[in-house]
Amino acid sequence: MTAAATDLVRAVLLDGFQRIEEGVGEVLGGLDAEDLRWRPGIDANPVGWLLWHLSRQQDAQLAQIAGEEEVWRAGGWQERFDLPYAPDAHGYGQDPGDVGRFEVPDPALLEGYAAAVHELTRRLVHGLGEEDYGRVLDDSWDPPVTVAVRIYSVLEDAAKHLGQAEYVKGLLGRG
Repeated sequence: MTAAATDLVRAVLLDGFQRIEEGVGEVLGGLDAEDLRWRPGIDANPVGWLLWHLSRQQDAQLAQIAGEEEVWRAGGWQERFDLPYAPDAHGYGQDPGDVGRFEVPDPALLEGYAAAVHELTRRLVHGLGEEDYGRVLDDSWDPPVTVAVRIYSVLEDAAKHLGQAEYVKGLLGRG
């Protein structure tokens, strides 16, 4: 990859993740703690959980690439959220009962965590050089998962969960 191509990839990734951060704030606008817990069905995910999971998966996967501790722990977010989950939980594998125990008293907590994760994301993306994108992270897949593929996968997953949160907010009549 040339320096120009690296700059273009960096710009696209930063734009995509910026849209996620802005979208989280837009979804949280006008919502209260009760809205964050509302589920359109007994097995459905509420807005609050979706936005928490979106940020947790981004944090966990990108901190690993950056070689840093997750913002969740390093920034004291785990203690502030005080969720009834294991300290390293990020939503993968949680059943509807686990999801139903999610409770956050203030939407600003979710927005603050998402902003802190976005700052980690910006640092990571700005620090990547052209040689970094092809580095293999997981060779158990065919083809192996590279830094570029993992970052794109995190962005795609975040976009899906943001869209789900927007939809649930719409069902609340707040969208």
